Amino acid sequence: MERLKDGFVLKERYRLRRRIASGGMGAVWEANDELLHRPVAIKIMHPHTASEQVFARRFRDEAQYAAKLRSSNIVNVYDYGEDHGLAFLVMELVTGKTIAQLIATRGPLEPEFVRSVVIQVASALAEAHEWGIIHRDVKPSNILVTASGEAKLSDFGIARAVQGEPLTQHGEVLGTPQYLSPEQATGQPASPASDLYALGVVAHEMLTSVKPFDGATPVAIALAHVNEPPPPLPSSVPSDLAELVSRCLSKDPRLRPASADAVIQDLQPNTGGLRMVPVPPLPDRRPPAPPLTPASPTTGRQPLAPDLVNPRRTQQVLAVAATLLVVVLCLAALFL
Repeated sequence: MERLKDGFVLKERYRLRRRIASGGMGAVWEANDELLHRPVAIKIMHPHTASEQVFARRFRDEAQYAAKLRSSNIVNVYDYGEDHGLAFLVMELVTGKTIAQLIATRGPLEPEFVRSVVIQVASALAEAHEWGIIHRDVKPSNILVTASGEAKLSDFGIARAVQGEPLTQHGEVLGTPQYLSPEQATGQPASPASDLYALGVVAHEMLTSVKPFDGATPVAIALAHVNEPPPPLPSSVPSDLAELVSRCLSKDPRLRPASADAVIQDLQPNTGGLRMVPVPPLPDRRPPAPPLTPASPTTGRQPLAPDLVNPRRTQQVLAVAATLLVVVLCLAALFL
């Protein structure tokens, strides 16, 4: 991948400009389509994975799955090709931030912003599920949001058609541990309800800025999904939103919303269509100015302020597994 740099041209058409991100299967570049004169994003598969049949098949599947879908809340796929020994996927370039970046810089997000994002991601999932496609990796880093509040679901790299040929080996579970459904963790196949569970985890994390299920190892995280209840949401979260998140996080898939469309119906205001909520501004992290204390009447000096004691706060253990990478968990016999 060392040859990939600013100015490198793929298929005599796509000129690379700068690398945006890098993951386990490849890297994403901002590029220019010199035929249609528009900016695009290009995911280029790492050469060492291109030679591995399963990874190459998943990469092609991502192109085919995403190309079928027609939703303003899914990142559009324009083209797929191979050139210079590299397989690549040409996509819509979305100017914005991922939900993961927003949580990292802003902390808990406003409930009405969360409501808007959840409705839009549910709309994307409804389109995918209508085509019989399960995303299987709904997480904050796969949700892009523009400044105006438009949310787009990306990365169908480990998506699977419900009736499609399985690409996993016996005993493998694909997904990111913090967003893995209990049924997947116990060796059952993923279903549309699994995507709704992951959406519930994302919504909970947006409202609190903390992953509801975490642990020191992927296995510990998976067991938490199976056995532990999610932490309570702040009392400031509207009751309908809190109830929806709770139902999405039900351990039993049958107790979750019946479909992605049902999620939209539960959260959509009765007054009309979706009201997109702009991305919240960055919080002011400057320390507050110290209060003015009147001078001592006898000495004219400012009295000394008492020592301030910061209360201890407990913190959840950070997960070892990186959320930007697709990980393989060998938890139980699974044949997807």
